[in-house]
Amino acid sequence: MSSGSLTAAPVCEAGKPGAALPLDTACLRALAVASPLIETEVLPLGSAVGRILAAPAAAPIPLPPFDNAAMDGYALRRADLSGAGPWWLPVSARICAGDAAVPLTTGTAARILTGAPVPEGADCVVMHEHVTRQGNRICVTHPPSAHANIRRAGEDVAEGAELLPGRIALTPPRVGLLAAAGLTRVSVTRRVRIAMISTGNELVEPGNGLGPGMIYNSNRAMLSALLSQPFVDLRDFGMVRDSPGLIRAAIRDAAASVDVIITTGGVSAGDADHILDALHREDATLDVLKVAMRPGKPVTVGRLGSVLFVGLPGNPYAALVTAMQIALPAIRRIAGLDQVRPRRFVGIAGFVHQKRSGSTEFVPVKVDGEDAYGRSSLFRLAPGASARLAPVSSADGIAILSPEVTRIRVGDRLSWEPFGASSFA
Repeated sequence: MSSGSLTAAPVCEAGKPGAALPLDTACLRALAVASPLIETEVLPLGSAVGRILAAPAAAPIPLPPFDNAAMDGYALRRADLSGAGPWWLPVSARICAGDAAVPLTTGTAARILTGAPVPEGADCVVMHEHVTRQGNRICVTHPPSAHANIRRAGEDVAEGAELLPGRIALTPPRVGLLAAAGLTRVSVTRRVRIAMISTGNELVEPGNGLGPGMIYNSNRAMLSALLSQPFVDLRDFGMVRDSPGLIRAAIRDAAASVDVIITTGGVSAGDADHILDALHREDATLDVLKVAMRPGKPVTVGRLGSVLFVGLPGNPYAALVTAMQIALPAIRRIAGLDQVRPRRFVGIAGFVHQKRSGSTEFVPVKVDGEDAYGRSSLFRLAPGASARLAPVSSADGIAILSPEVTRIRVGDRLSWEPFGASSFA
């Protein structure tokens, strides 16, 4: 890939008057007004993947529940291998997984298979590859250490110990752990109810014909895909024209039944931007009005009573970035998660870029190999203009360019966030 020439991103002057908040401050304010849900529901374990565990889960039994063989071999008493070897021991029993444990006869060995209970009296298992068997006897030439190849009861999780902490998403391995402890149902926080409202006279839904000056509504599908999480109940309140009365009515209607309202468009300072007026008339408390980020400067965060409001820009790339950086972490906080911010990784710039100081800039990047330290080599696909979706649709993630940085050179260290579930792992 080419490193490209030194270019500056287009300057976005949209937004409300007044100083823009630093991105970190805006994110913290959004999290501060995002109150975690307290309502819970109990689900069958098989229906709980991706939901948020409401409280810590304790182990009703030890894991594993009994001492068992870590591999196929022979269970024996280490003390029976006294003196000089080799040692010959008769085989007194055969124990398979699922069998009941039986005492080991002194001076003998028991054939044992992986997962089978270790017989009382045995204190080690010798691998079957390390013995020679003749008839009903085995010959041991290299004695195992005490407790070798035995998984002790409770060594994974002790009885009564915490299986999982609360406020985490139930991944398939976590569901497996709960099932291993014998649990069949689990308490999770209820889903976050989110209303999505698209505003703009220029918008047409895909599938319909385009009139003069019209564009297809890409934000609706894009944000629906981003917010389609197991812990989200997404409710589409449709498209609303640029009418103060219609926008206010849509916001009031949504606020009666959801926890979060997300709008796109109408949050800037133009003649047709009516979101702020509607919020003021509904006595909303606004905590974030403008953020020092590119793209995404005109973003609004506040509350209408107990409902979180997030007003995203109408330009698609700006809507995506602000949703990822501000809206989704706040939603994860409401859902009850402790880990709410996307994970960032260190990469190495394979491009040059010029930017203004004072704003955090987000650049779509493609990964093309790694350096000797395992850091991803990042190549910019195109300038991150707020209305462009083609570059970000081909990107592996976005590079985050700090406010104090004005020039990116090839080889510079960068923070970046991958797209997809791994960004919140």
